[in-house]
Amino acid sequence: MFKGSMPALVTPFSNGELDLKTLKHLVEWQIQEGSTGLVPVGTTGESPTLGHDEHEIVVEEVVKAAAGRVPVIAGAGSNNTVEAIRFVRFAQKVGADAALVVTPYYNKPTQKGLIMHYRALHDCADIPIIIYNIPGRSVIDMTPETMGELAKLPRIIGVKDATGDLARVSQQRATCGPDFCQLSGEDATALGFNAHGGVGCISVTANVAPRLCAEFQQATLDGDYAKALAYQDRLMPLHEALFIEPGLAGAKYALSKLGLCSEEVRSPLTTLETSTKAAIDAAMAHAGLVK
Repeated sequence: MFKGSMPALVTPFSNGELDLKTLKHLVEWQIQEGSTGLVPVGTTGESPTLGHDEHEIVVEEVVKAAAGRVPVIAGAGSNNTVEAIRFVRFAQKVGADAALVVTPYYNKPTQKGLIMHYRALHDCADIPIIIYNIPGRSVIDMTPETMGELAKLPRIIGVKDATGDLARVSQQRATCGPDFCQLSGEDATALGFNAHGGVGCISVTANVAPRLCAEFQQATLDGDYAKALAYQDRLMPLHEALFIEPGLAGAKYALSKLGLCSEEVRSPLTTLETSTKAAIDAAMAHAGLVK
């Protein structure tokens, strides 16, 4: 069910409030452009600065707008197990197809603590769960051995891997099995990730270049790595430019250039420096998104 190019959707704002009209338009555009899934309220969706009610509104509105045409993987992570249970249950209640749960950040649980956390989330609802392993943000790293232990649970079905370590894909195939759904969480290494056995990417760049990212992913799934490499060459400057400053701010700026979304972000993030905007402009032109 979960493969190909799935944008980690931005959350549009207007004067500090949720802009649901724009959110729904982005969902339509993403589906029309070939995205194979949607991931609301991850870090790219500014989950750290959304209130709980806002978090749930965004998930519900994306599920409604998608209307079953593509799967929705709802962001449901927290470093508080009780709070994460709330989000996982809500995702199931409104009809999301899976919940994306980040490893608990800041409080640095042990591998035993990670198993307890994910087991509690697995047991609280009947929705599939995808682990999000991103040690660069959450500090802790879930080992392939721990992931293999969790993969024994029937509803722990996959991982969004943002370690940047391509060997992890093979290591996790060994501990979790070849059917465990491995999705890249890092655009720049998604080509190699799929070559090692991955099946897609939960992507920041796909916010801005959904058709190119979808065609790139399909080329890898078809085993046409020469074609995929040509797409990589077009997209790589954009992958890099979007992350000169926080990626969601870069994605919102690029979307504003396409007339699709405001640049507005919530504090403590800021809109981009002029030099970063220039780099994104050049990368968008290189990819053929703008003249």
